[in-house]
Amino acid sequence: MAGPGRRLPALAGPPSEAASKWEIREKVWEHLEASGLAEFPRPVHGRIPNFKGSLQACCSLRELDVFSRARELKVDPDKPLEGARLAALQARKTLLVPTPRLRTGLFNRIVPPPGATKEVLRKCATSQGVKEYSVPVGLDGKAQVDLVVVGSVAVSEKGWRIGKGEGYADMEYAMMVSMGAVQEDTPIVTIVHDCQVLDIAEELLDDHDLTVDYILTPTRTIQTNCKRPKPQGIMWHKVSSEMLGKIPILKTLRSREKQAGKDVTLQDEHPALANTNRAALSNKKVMPANTQPRAAPGSAPVGQSRVESDPVNPRLEGSDTITTVYVGNLPASLRVSELKSALREFQVTPVRLNWQGAQHRAFLEYRDKGTADRALSSLQGLSLGGSTLRVELAKSQRNKGQGEINSHK
Repeated sequence: MAGPGRRLPALAGPPSEAASKWEIREKVWEHLEASGLAEFPRPVHGRIPNFKGSLQACCSLRELDVFSRARELKVDPDKPLEGARLAALQARKTLLVPTPRLRTGLFNRIVPPPGATKEVLRKCATSQGVKEYSVPVGLDGKAQVDLVVVGSVAVSEKGWRIGKGEGYADMEYAMMVSMGAVQEDTPIVTIVHDCQVLDIAEELLDDHDLTVDYILTPTRTIQTNCKRPKPQGIMWHKVSSEMLGKIPILKTLRSREKQAGKDVTLQDEHPALANTNRAALSNKKVMPANTQPRAAPGSAPVGQSRVESDPVNPRLEGSDTITTVYVGNLPASLRVSELKSALREFQVTPVRLNWQGAQHRAFLEYRDKGTADRALSSLQGLSLGGSTLRVELAKSQRNKGQGEINSHK
């Protein structure tokens, strides 16, 4: 095992200024693109990023004892894991690949044709091959997974993982626990570029976050010896009705666990959360790009930075009650006027909007924390221009002028 976890230069800083998950994701994506390490599909923003050397990193999987012993592997469908899927097929192991976004089930089992050549196996390992050479595996398929391979945006040498922010890898693992497909000691491997191995503050982890036991990079194999417990099943109190509607197999699992006497109360069914979450879910809409009225002259497209303040009280300096909300994953085609329109529709217009389109993000400043909280719940999961927004409280909640906004760059 090599030395301490690396830091991207932009993430360096004292522990008291620990970056948020979204800041870490943004910095990794930006670094991979700027350094020429990013590979197809591009841009890597919003994805489990593919990188130069991914095949080399995947080849290290064959050298692990846990791979040699495994008979059945679950490998995520991300492009940088293509080499891991190929290694499993070449070793004649059973390969399960999750269905994209769990829309049509949980797994597909890859079944190469009899006498498949190396070229055919390579195709089977691709996203197209997964579609052409697979059969679905349902809840009653009696899967017994011996090794799990997941993609990551960032990971620490302690085994703490950050995905792309949609929670599917965590959910897939929780579902596998619920259906008895994995055990507490089933090893988890992730495959990343060396620059994605970072120091991650423990306070960023939640109890549903999946940790990893091995990290493979183009130059290193890291055994994390992670002691943090993995998820023990589906945490229904963190599942929304909206998510349940998007993942049909989740409904079946919930019905089975309810019959088994487990508490399957959803996030927005808890009395303390019902009013705010239900209002947000009932009002939430998917907004396509460029369907709003044409922006007025001077409206900033994504490539420009723009700060707009409350016309009644444009100066926020000196206020100790500003709450800043970060909005990320803004699509390249989006204009500031379209984001403003969405904010007006949800009645969460900020007193100041800092538009940083070139970085695919914006900062919203609110004097009233209640309005900021409503913005968080209303915008979370909203789709603008085909991209799902990433929304969270910014690193600091006190307005300190432009210097603070720059600290997120």
